[in-house]
Amino acid sequence: QLEVITPFQLYFNPDLIFRKFQIWRLITNFLFFGPLGFSFFFNMIFLYRYCRMLEEGSFRGRTADFVFMFLFGGFLMTLFGLFASLFFLGQAFTIMLVYVWSRRNPYIRMNFFGLLNFQAPFLPWVLMGFSLLLGNSIIIDLLGIAVGHIYYFLEDVFPNQPGGKKLLLTPGFLKMVFDTPEEDPNYNPLPEDHPEHQPRDRDQNEQQHPQ
Repeated sequence: QLEVITPFQLYFNPDLIFRKFQIWRLITNFLFFGPLGFSFFFNMIFLYRYCRMLEEGSFRGRTADFVFMFLFGGFLMTLFGLFASLFFLGQAFTIMLVYVWSRRNPYIRMNFFGLLNFQAPFLPWVLMGFSLLLGNSIIIDLLGIAVGHIYYFLEDVFPNQPGGKKLLLTPGFLKMVFDTPEEDPNYNPLPEDHPEHQPRDRDQNEQQHPQ
């Protein structure tokens, strides 16, 4: 917005990525949502709201799985962008988050600007229709819905089918970086580390049982 850099330095361009080694474009194309305006703030609100609800809801205590969903979705969108001449994929990423949340909360009633009442699973399609009314291309929205559905199917549906299994396995290095390590059940703390030897507990015991 301050024109320190231009969108031309950020957009997705396979030729510049692979021939000029401008690797940053693989990430920056997800971070630009256009000039300040209604569409920009609309995307920011939805990105913040549904990213937060996923993190505090179905991904609570599973930060590594949450990050893996980001990487999986970004990878699929990037593959599609190689063939569809898409320049910025941030809006598709937002729609993916909305889709995953909506499918995991199917019974929540939604209200869109006080005009429409519907169940949560219809939210991505309502947003796509709204985008169409604003004159935007719906290809980006369809891409976000498609990637969101692929993730939801592989993560929540297929493992629960007869003969199905979990195909999306979060890499161990992500768990090591983002998740709190589990306590070793065989760990035996030193005597001075036992709770009964802590100063607070000792002081409380002395107050309850004075000499």
